[in-house]
Amino acid sequence: MATPLKDTSPAGRTIIGESILVNGRLDGDEDLTVRGRVEGNINLTRTLTIESSGIVKADVAVRNCIIAGVVVGNVTATESVELTQEGRMVGDIKAPRVIIVDGASFRGRVDMGDFEAPRPTSERPRMAPSPVARAAAIRPPPPPSKTVETPRAPAPPIPPAAALASAKKKVIVRRKK
Repeated sequence: MATPLKDTSPAGRTIIGESILVNGRLDGDEDLTVRGRVEGNINLTRTLTIESSGIVKADVAVRNCIIAGVVVGNVTATESVELTQEGRMVGDIKAPRVIIVDGASFRGRVDMGDFEAPRPTSERPRMAPSPVARAAAIRPPPPPSKTVETPRAPAPPIPPAAALASAKKKVIVRRKK
């Protein structure tokens, strides 16, 4: 008789126990908690939770993913991916919301979707001028000022290096008592 994967916990989740190894493809429409090991592909319409004892070597497509164990593979989520302090992941994350907690280990790329590109300048709405800009537009510009340049005295000549070497200075160092 095979070990059942379904656990009728109060949350109604499926739990893959610590001693279970699943190799292949998992598809489902309910929450899944992994305490054991899964290799292959996981496709869920709900939340995948990988607990600290869980190891997932798979490409994952879910709504939400909470990683407290180890994931090797790419994770795509329609809502969010959270990598907890104990979580370790090698692979790419694609989700609109990504949370990587301090202490987590992650190697890969993060894609949070397309950002809205700035609109071309011709389509930007015109903004009302600020009060400062309006005041500047009302006042006429000041008349150009007449500047008079005064000639500067030439810089004193720099003494040759030999003259500096022959100059002696007496330095007194006093110690505090």
